Amino acid sequence: MGSNGNGGLSPIRHHNFCAGPAALPTVVLERARDEMLDYRGHGLSVMEMSHRSPEYVAIAEKAEADLRELLAIPANYKVLFTQGGATQQFAAVPYNLLGQGGSANFVDTGIWSRKAIAEARHLFGDVRVAASSEADGNTAVPRPEQLELSGDAAYLHYTANETIGGLAFDYIPGSEGGGPRRPDGSEVPLVCDMSSSILSGPLDVSQFGIIYAGAQKNIGPAGLVVVIVRDDLLDRARPDMPSLFGYKALAEAGSMVNTPATYSWYLAGLVFEWLKDDIGGLSAMEAINARKAAKLYTAIDASALYSNPIAPVNRSRMNVPFVLADERLDKPFLAEAEQAGLLNLKGHRSVGGMRASLYNAVPEAAVDALIDFMADFENRRG
Repeated sequence: MGSNGNGGLSPIRHHNFCAGPAALPTVVLERARDEMLDYRGHGLSVMEMSHRSPEYVAIAEKAEADLRELLAIPANYKVLFTQGGATQQFAAVPYNLLGQGGSANFVDTGIWSRKAIAEARHLFGDVRVAASSEADGNTAVPRPEQLELSGDAAYLHYTANETIGGLAFDYIPGSEGGGPRRPDGSEVPLVCDMSSSILSGPLDVSQFGIIYAGAQKNIGPAGLVVVIVRDDLLDRARPDMPSLFGYKALAEAGSMVNTPATYSWYLAGLVFEWLKDDIGGLSAMEAINARKAAKLYTAIDASALYSNPIAPVNRSRMNVPFVLADERLDKPFLAEAEQAGLLNLKGHRSVGGMRASLYNAVPEAAVDALIDFMADFENRRG
């Protein structure tokens, strides 16, 4: 355990383009390292603390306060730090919102939205697809006028950014009309899986009923989920809901119905501090992310070897998939990229190709290094 594997020299940090668990800010990791054995003179690690101790409660409360400040979360929303990954929310959302009847409505834009649809259908059967991008090969999101909610819609769910396909919404569904609406004009809550795009830029939380996000992309390490839920939705749960799924109970217990993912919560708090103090907030983060993505897409579009199929208006800033014109070059590309210190560029097993995830903690220098490598590889192999 004593060796760092490189002869005792400083740790080697390569460029990590993993889709999740993803890169974390180096300064956050260094802070966690320094506090690992002795958290601020308390003589123990955060991961050894009681979640109900004054020291840990202070950590949790500051993390929530910083997140509220970053996203300008209104007072009539609860912030929950829960577990189970975003996938557990595929079940928790319908359990919490279908207690008064009606059906779950979805926008289908790819693999993750379909997993949410499948889970709701498995549990409750009555699921409606309000619009789908499947016929277009998931290369563009449905336009606002294509959304058709059912008359009994209890809510509308969408995935803001499809991590695997690199397809992102360029609008908030229902925003042009004050929120998603049934055919009779009545409004329904908007629910969003924001796992791979939350904190990448400013957000008007007031347009949503529920936002949920797995932590392992822009928030922190795996093992934590953030749920932001409007107060008026806390009393719509089904009576047969598993108790640990209940947003109301979690809110009343300060997200501590049971022992939470304490260390992940602590690390998320350090990421929130980094976004506030080092980056300067979400407007500054958005500008950085826009610049990173624009550089990479420009390089892809100018190439004869690489291509991206997504409609430009719906190209994700967080996840950039691309394919090589000759798939026989895929393995050499990945092998040489890893040798160059460019890690985790292999596309998801369901779609193949390549994928560069450019989350907040991926520095612009990493994108520059990737672009230089891609150009060199094309010159030699293209």
